[in-house]
Formats: sequence, structure tokens, C-alpha cells
Amino acid sequence: MRRPAGFNRPARPIPEPARAPNPAPKPATKVPRTKPLSGARADSAAAASVRPPNTPAPAKPKGARGGTPDRARTPKAFDSSDTTTEPIVLTGGDVSASPFTVVPAPIVRPAVAPAAEPEPTSERSGGTAGARAARSVLRAAQRARKRFERAEVRRFTGRARRRRTAWIVGLGSIVFAFGLIIGAAYSPLMALRTIEVVGTSRIPATDVSAALTGQLGTPLPLIDSDVVKGELSEFTLIQSYVTESRPPGTLVVRIVERVPVGVLAGPTGFDLVDAAGVVIETTPERTAGYPLIDAPDGIDSAGFKAAAAVLAVLPETIRSQLDTVTAVTTDDVTLSLLGGERVVWGSPEKSEYKAVVLAALLVGHPAGTVNEYDVSSPDSAVLR
Repeated sequence: MRRPAGFNRPARPIPEPARAPNPAPKPATKVPRTKPLSGARADSAAAASVRPPNTPAPAKPKGARGGTPDRARTPKAFDSSDTTTEPIVLTGGDVSASPFTVVPAPIVRPAVAPAAEPEPTSERSGGTAGARAARSVLRAAQRARKRFERAEVRRFTGRARRRRTAWIVGLGSIVFAFGLIIGAAYSPLMALRTIEVVGTSRIPATDVSAALTGQLGTPLPLIDSDVVKGELSEFTLIQSYVTESRPPGTLVVRIVERVPVGVLAGPTGFDLVDAAGVVIETTPERTAGYPLIDAPDGIDSAGFKAAAAVLAVLPETIRSQLDTVTAVTTDDVTLSLLGGERVVWGSPEKSEYKAVVLAALLVGHPAGTVNEYDVSSPDSAVLR
């Protein structure tokens, strides 16, 4: 059989559509399946395939299926993208007179995977806003978590923080007070400006103040106690003293003078002495109101110490009635009254009790009615 002439020409290549830069991808076009035509439809399709281009299609008779008598179908321009079959053109005679029925063979194109559709601008902006909202919510949650953790730490460490605060405040107060004291000690505001002397009767207070004028201008905490002691030791009538600082600039000197208890006969006169044997003053004549102490071995003997200890505890009412006190040893102290009566005292032990008993005896049995009062045993006093 002779091959038709149409088979000698190669099929025209299908032109590929030009791609615009970044076009919006079209949805994949489903290739419809082409059913084979038969009968009149096949003849009309063959006629349409051999109709010259730009030739109007014959009018469809009235009453034909799928059309109207007043509207004629306009031929559609050939589009390679819409062509699903390639007609076979026969030459050498009329199509309708050909003994062969031409069936267009379907051309199957390879399926092309559709390109990913880019997200619309509105969707991209919506996604970005959603991501921002999610990040802000995450940051807010993190901040809330940190605040909660800090609150829990403060709650569990509150007692330790309060204890630490108390220690810091206490130590700070101590350091501040210490610094204030140190600063005040070296400050000119605390310098000595006034000396006040208290407790003197035989010693002029002005003499004591004049002896301590060398300390004027010295801060009160820095006054040299050794210098003060050396200056006051020049006064024999001072038995003891105490200094007291009164800010901002006053020094108070409290003096205890020596108390004379008797008189000792000396080569130059009579020495008024206290219980320690310190000479308070020396006079050519015996000082009235004080008994004469008779201690053959001097002020360093045991007899003088025992007699001075007895005279130190006697009240002024009894001491003013004494004439002499004699003691050779510690246990033989004897008192002589101005009227000649004797008082046997014995040792200095229980001298306060003995003084009370003697005062009672002098009231019940005045001097002149009794020659001797024996109080060496105060629980059983004897009158002779």
C-alpha cells in the first residue's frame, strides 16, 4: 500500500510559550482524553482540518444540535497550547471522496510539575505579623517568668536579707559612733577650758586649779593622768582624788582630804597626823580637839597603827572627850578621857561595835561617876 503524501512531511514543532520573569504559575492543565470521532463528525473534523486558514466555517443548518439558526460559530485561531491532536492532512483529492477515514492521533505531552506558587503579598504580611505577635508573646512570657523567679528568690531569702541588713546597720552604727568619738577627741571643740575643784576644806581650790593649768587646751580624752597625779601629789593634805571630764571643755577634780586623828609630839612642836601617820601640819602648840598619841616606837610601830585605827572609827562626840591614846602593842590600846577616866579598849577588832557600846555607857554612866570603862569584850562590858 502506498503511504499517503501527508506522511512525508515532518510534524511542526510545538513552540514553547515565553516565560515572563517570575510569572504567577498557572494551575496544571489536565489533558482531556480525546474520543475517536465516527461518521459525519469525523468527516466534518477532517474538513475542518483541511480548511484554509481565515476561511469562515459553513453555516450550520437550522435545527442542528448545539446551535441556533441566527448565530454562526466563529472559527478559533490556532493555538499550539490548546492543541491536543495533530490532524493528518491527505492530498490528491476531496476529503469526502477519500475511501479512508482519518482519525487524529492524540499527542500526549509529558507532565510538567507545577512550580510552587509564591505566597501572596497579603499572606506574607499576615505571616510576618503572626510571627511578630508570637515573638512578642514569647518575650512577655519570659519576662513574666523572670519576674516570678525574682519574687520567689526574694521571698525565700527575705529572712537572710533582713538579718544581713540588721548586721550591716549595727556595724555601721558602731563604726559611725567610733568615728564620731575619735573625731570629737581630736577636735578643738573638746579642748580643756575650765578646771573645777570639789571637796577641799583645808586646801585652797585655786591652788589646785593653778597646778593643773598646764593641761588647758588639751582635748579631754587626751589629758595625761600621770601629769595630773604628779601635780596633785605636791599637796600632802590630799588623800585621794578622782577626775571627771564634762564635755565640751570642763575637767572636774574631786578631792578627798586627809582626816587628822591625833597629835604627835615632835622636836619642833606638835604634828597633826592622819591614820596613815602623814603629817598634815606642824604647830608649836598642841591643836585643840585632837588627842595626843603616845607611841614610844614611832609612827612605824604596831602600837601607833593600832591606836590610829581605833581613833579613825570613833565618832566626833567621843573623840572630843579624849586626852591621850596609849598603845605599845596591838592588843593594849588604852584611852584616857579629859576627866581622868580610863577606857580599856584592847585590840582594834570590832572597833565599831565597841564605839557603840562606849557611847551607851557614857550616856548611862557619865564621866566622873565611873573610873574605868572596859569594852575589850563588848558583849560583857565592865564598869569599875
